[in-house]
Amino acid sequence: MRERTAPALSARQPGAVHSALSVLEAVAHLGAGVTAQRLSAELGLPRATTYRLLNLLVEDEFLVRTPDLAGFALGAKVAQLAAVAAPPVRLSSAARAVVDDARHRVRGGVHVVLFVDGRIVVVDADRDFPLSDHARLTREPGRFALGRLMLVDDPSAQGAAAEAARADLARWGATRQSGELAAASGCLAVPLRDDAGRLAGALGFSGPRHRVDEPDTVLAALRPAADALAPLVV
Repeated sequence: MRERTAPALSARQPGAVHSALSVLEAVAHLGAGVTAQRLSAELGLPRATTYRLLNLLVEDEFLVRTPDLAGFALGAKVAQLAAVAAPPVRLSSAARAVVDDARHRVRGGVHVVLFVDGRIVVVDADRDFPLSDHARLTREPGRFALGRLMLVDDPSAQGAAAEAARADLARWGATRQSGELAAASGCLAVPLRDDAGRLAGALGFSGPRHRVDEPDTVLAALRPAADALAPLVV
């Protein structure tokens, strides 16, 4: 990454900083793929100003362009800031025993996450079978089974992705992503619910695609593990 000297702050710059932060907040609120035109309209900024701010935020990795180049999503810098700001969560010895047993039974990547203010906080990632792209999971959660699980309990979440997630949960007790990010792999997410039944996190699996397409064997180990783990972590 390039190094540069921080410029002196002029009288006009605080307004630009505020506008840039407003753009970041709008992208977080409107979701990955939001266009410059939509952001300009939402924030009441001139299009030229919006494009200039977006280009600067992309350059500094606070935003990224979506694969089709038509929209924007939160970037790695935002994910890093969120990770630093998130309170540290450590598994108790009892919770650790449940997770270790699940990993032994599944023999694949088993991960524990919590959902905090619409974000995925990774509490315990499998060291032997690590998450494929932690930054992307934070930036584009809907591309992963863990992120799709958050759609299930969100009444405002509509569209094909939300409906598919709800259908998977109704059938399997888990959400799935199969072969979309890598042809030979996929992931599952089993919900962790609190005493009131609210979705608070997930026990995730990442591994070969065939184990996600036919998930019965994996879920036979993950479902009871999630039931045992939930009261220990949420």
